[in-house]
Amino acid sequence: MQAVGNEKHKRFVKTKPYEEGNLMAREGKSEQMFQTWLTGNGVKFVDQEAEKAYRERVTRIIDAIRLEKVPDRVPVCPVTGLFAAYYSGITVQDLMYDYDKAAAAFKKYVFDFAPDAYVGMFLDPPGRFFEILDYRLYQWPGHGVPANFSYQCLEDEYMKADEYDALIQDPTDFWLRVYLPRVFGTLKPLEKLAPLTDVMEIVMTCGSFIPFGLPDVQAAFKAILEAGSEAVRWAGVAVAVDQEIQGKGFPAFFGGASKAPFDILGDTLRGTHGIMLDMYRQPEKLLRAMEVLTPLAIRMGASQAKAAGNPLVFMPLHKGADGFLSDQQFKTFYWPTLQKVILGLIEEGLVPFLFAEGGYNTRLEIIRDLPRGKTVWLFDHTDMARAKEILGDIACIAGNVPISLLTLGTAQEVKDYCRQLINTAGKGGGFILCNGAVIDDVPPENLHALIDSAREFGIYA
Repeated sequence: MQAVGNEKHKRFVKTKPYEEGNLMAREGKSEQMFQTWLTGNGVKFVDQEAEKAYRERVTRIIDAIRLEKVPDRVPVCPVTGLFAAYYSGITVQDLMYDYDKAAAAFKKYVFDFAPDAYVGMFLDPPGRFFEILDYRLYQWPGHGVPANFSYQCLEDEYMKADEYDALIQDPTDFWLRVYLPRVFGTLKPLEKLAPLTDVMEIVMTCGSFIPFGLPDVQAAFKAILEAGSEAVRWAGVAVAVDQEIQGKGFPAFFGGASKAPFDILGDTLRGTHGIMLDMYRQPEKLLRAMEVLTPLAIRMGASQAKAAGNPLVFMPLHKGADGFLSDQQFKTFYWPTLQKVILGLIEEGLVPFLFAEGGYNTRLEIIRDLPRGKTVWLFDHTDMARAKEILGDIACIAGNVPISLLTLGTAQEVKDYCRQLINTAGKGGGFILCNGAVIDDVPPENLHALIDSAREFGIYA
């Protein structure tokens, strides 16, 4: 048994497997990932000053994650989405289609504002790629959305209520032959493919390949190749932007991304309406499907972060907020598999960065059940004083400058809020100053005020 928590919230729990035999291995992986991130993972710095600034910024974030208070200051890392476009005077459509303009816009934002870490181009994906595949899951500028507006999700039941067994039995096959043909119009012919697991002995093989000879299936694969080439072109620009920005001393904030299993199902498979019905009509299949998706979510975040040499795995939590699920539903359907994903990423030496969208005021006691100093929780509408009180000895907390204030307030009002926030949540370390919701079109002076506040008010005593 071991004590967990501060005096007010202390309780005794059974020591868990991830806290016993795997502890040393986990700590070794974690230290290795931090060192890789700290040294730049092959970044070519423009000079020694840039390298020094880069390491100082990364160290500042690592110390906050580890709940350490160093003789420096609170790190400030705004989570920006489309801000670079608005700030640079280009449209969101330009950002998604003109890669040179997008590259210039991202560099201008980082160099003009000098955050401790930046969010790269992954939140602004390439429009031409989605055109080629006739993407049905979203609208984006030029395809259902005006040129200067954000892309928008079109929720629907892309997985039917009676298809849980197919997903559970073989999720890769389900994605290939059912899900992708529904969300990409160009890939609809993939519905004709035979299961690849049918390919076994010589007499069982040829028939499985007949669909690959059909003209519409071949056209779908040609589109995949074209889309792949477009993705490589966009990624080449994004990587070059990262190399230049990091070479001048600014680390990327995230190395990879993943999702809660409930959100994987509820966002883009069953949809909100579908998954809400499933909690009542077929809860056991929903729970089983989430268990099947859990190792896939771990693998997705781990593979990306390790390739990037950056341990932070961004996890937007879309459907776990107060009022969206009851406390009992959260404990039954949302938290158990999310916790497994978090622990799985930690076992890989990574740091889950959990974006708790909406309010998590009724969830704080539940989400305490994690190892100390291994996660970051970015809060939106959560009471930061309570978050600090309940989680402050367990997890680094981040946030929660309101997007409404950043959009409609004055620079002085932003500074006043940040000063109080730092005094509340930054006391003793373990805090990263940033916004509560993704920043798109806000007055530049307000974002400057947010970043400047960390330097003015965030100095550790």
